[in-house]
Amino acid sequence: MSPSNLNGFRFLGERVRHEGFFFRLVTGTFLDPKGYTFEREIIRHPGAVCVVALEGESPSILMVRQYRAAIDAFLLEIPAGKLDIEDEPVALAASRELEEEVGRRATRWTELGSFLNSPGFTDETTTAFLAEGLTSVTPDAHGIEEEYMSIVPIPLHDFWRLVRNGEIIDAKSIIAVTCAERVLAARLGS
Repeated sequence: MSPSNLNGFRFLGERVRHEGFFFRLVTGTFLDPKGYTFEREIIRHPGAVCVVALEGESPSILMVRQYRAAIDAFLLEIPAGKLDIEDEPVALAASRELEEEVGRRATRWTELGSFLNSPGFTDETTTAFLAEGLTSVTPDAHGIEEEYMSIVPIPLHDFWRLVRNGEIIDAKSIIAVTCAERVLAARLGS
């Protein structure tokens, strides 16, 4: 965005505080509309993809139950992963993640859109896809968490019950399934 679209806010620069495996922690310096400078800690992230993989006649969503160290718990979520291969197109990254995590390849892909994960502190953007026409391939787990991950098919009609009762609390899964359902409803003309 140009400065005129930001109502007088202006980015002045940033300094790297920590360089990690896949993200950077920076302190950004900004100018407010009255001319005062302020700083914010920001996590710079390469971005991610997530996949709503539908399988079967009355479709099930292929989800994974994966340990997440940040919350010290297992989460039920759709397959997803970082854009950690330089210049890899997002659609190719989504296909790669689907194969690695749940051992499926799709013949039909629909890009559902992109969203900011938590813009209060990170620039991470996730692009969501709908994958259909699945065939089995050999999964290729990467990392300790994926080694102990399990694949859990969830009937599409049961997804929102699991959200309501707190079994599905992962935001990317909820956002992507919402978008996928809109695409599926549009195809049916409803």
